[in-house]
Amino acid sequence: MSEVVTDDLGRSERREVYETLDLALRIGEILLSSGAGAADVTATMLAVTRACGVTHVVADVTFVDLAVRHQPTLDEPAAIQIRRVTHRAVDYADLVEVDDTVNRLVAGELSRTEARNQVARIVSTGHQRRRWAVTLGWGLMGTGVALTLGGTPVVCVLAFVAACAIDATQLLLPRSRIPAFYQQAAGGFVATIIAVTAAAAPLDVNPSRVVTTGIVMLLAGVGIMGATQDALNGFPVTASARLIDATLDTTGIIVGVGAGLTVGDLAGIGLTTFKPGAAGLSEAGVTVAGASLAAASFAFASYAPLRSLVAVGLVAALGQGVLLAVDASDAGRTWGSAAAAVTIGAVCYLVAGRFRVPPLVVVVPAIVPLLPGIEIYRGLALLAEGKDGVLQLASALATALALAAGVILGQYLARPLKRETHRLEFRLSGPRMIGPFRRHGAEDA
Repeated sequence: MSEVVTDDLGRSERREVYETLDLALRIGEILLSSGAGAADVTATMLAVTRACGVTHVVADVTFVDLAVRHQPTLDEPAAIQIRRVTHRAVDYADLVEVDDTVNRLVAGELSRTEARNQVARIVSTGHQRRRWAVTLGWGLMGTGVALTLGGTPVVCVLAFVAACAIDATQLLLPRSRIPAFYQQAAGGFVATIIAVTAAAAPLDVNPSRVVTTGIVMLLAGVGIMGATQDALNGFPVTASARLIDATLDTTGIIVGVGAGLTVGDLAGIGLTTFKPGAAGLSEAGVTVAGASLAAASFAFASYAPLRSLVAVGLVAALGQGVLLAVDASDAGRTWGSAAAAVTIGAVCYLVAGRFRVPPLVVVVPAIVPLLPGIEIYRGLALLAEGKDGVLQLASALATALALAAGVILGQYLARPLKRETHRLEFRLSGPRMIGPFRRHGAEDA
């Protein structure tokens, strides 16, 4: 009888271990597919297992797989679970709820079963906003980007239409399981064709701003920041996979826009000129307002909680102001983008908690107005003319890397000001943009 009881207890303990590992993997999947860095995902999964009383766990993160291994003693076989990370549309509302669930679990306010039930509810509930409202958000984002480029009211309307059309394209193509490369190409082509049509009409506009708006909108979904964060934090495999994915997506944009420019040339309609418009300090108000609108609209379209939109708009406006100030000097736009990104990273790290959202939800939308859409368009326009546009495309790459690295550097610089998280982050690869900011149990001492 005692052997039967012991065996039952052993099965019960193993079941609890398996349930804990499964919970950690489900949470890690949501975080990774939402753009969180591998270091943050790893630390969060380990925090979940510790909070559930399961120690001696090792977590491994790649771009497509998550794995956890539990081996309490050397003479026992290891319990290993692996979960494939499926592509999910970014939903910051789900991310915020999962982050809150993890924090409450680590704080001891939830049991493992309650946390499992909450995560299952979050994943299965679906988006909390109407699809037409999301499309409207993308349209307003396009309008905001057009304002940062000094667009006239007509250009802003065209940018709104182009952004909504791109969103419709991105919504329809995944149903046919079209790879992301072709989705990006289709979006770039649609935006360019709308600009070509506007150029053929008797309108006093510069349609190249519409193309640039489409490029920025499509770049917003490219995970260059996650790739850079993983590379800096010592996750080369995940960083390489994310970089390849980001490169393919960006190449898709270039192919689509290039195809649209070719169609315009064949029709005798050129879109090769670009005048940035309101980009100086004298008209900073329009540019800053446009950046704030673009960032807040992107956050809204990504299902961010309404309470976070104010923070996103203010931080984006601050970043755009820094960019304008530095760009007006001899430093150049790349260094201006880097300075703006450092400012955004530091401010988001310090204030995101006041809006009860993780810094990731504020950082990503806030850098959207800074994305190098102008450089990519200029490079493609020069190539369409038969000239050398490689320098402009290289400048776009440098700007994207400066934005990603600058955000992370800003968080490092702000870390001493947030002392309650310093001891935890000393054990990690660096500042965290998602996950619990307190350690569990005896480790808090």
